[in-house]
Amino acid sequence: MTVAIARVTTDVLDVAEHLAAVDDLACGAVVTFVGRIRDHDPGAQGEVTGIEYSAHPDASRTIEELAARAAASDVVGGVARVAVSHRIGALAVGDLALVACVATPHRADAYEVSRVLVEQIKAELPIWKRQHEVDGRTHWVGL
Repeated sequence: MTVAIARVTTDVLDVAEHLAAVDDLACGAVVTFVGRIRDHDPGAQGEVTGIEYSAHPDASRTIEELAARAAASDVVGGVARVAVSHRIGALAVGDLALVACVATPHRADAYEVSRVLVEQIKAELPIWKRQHEVDGRTHWVGL
């Protein structure tokens, strides 16, 4: 089990960096999830122009714990490599908000560990978003 990257950052996210971090010849499968800012949302009145992400001071510790759980997953007998980052701050439509790469010996395991990791981040990571719309309105999502 290896957690290569687990961070909450204001830096632009780099998919290639995450892929390189999980590179391991023992792993025949790498699943990559990229979450990016879209131009619409079911809760928006109009077009979305961007999002501001805010994080609780414990967010870095939390993402590290979630990544460690994923890397030690019973699904793969603790043979997973994980690299995951969530961006905070002001992001524009098209910007990457979340990058998660999971490498395991087999494809089905990589999909499952990645799916669980991303769902746990969505449910447990103390990050909130303030959505900006084209007409100047804003609203908080996930409070």
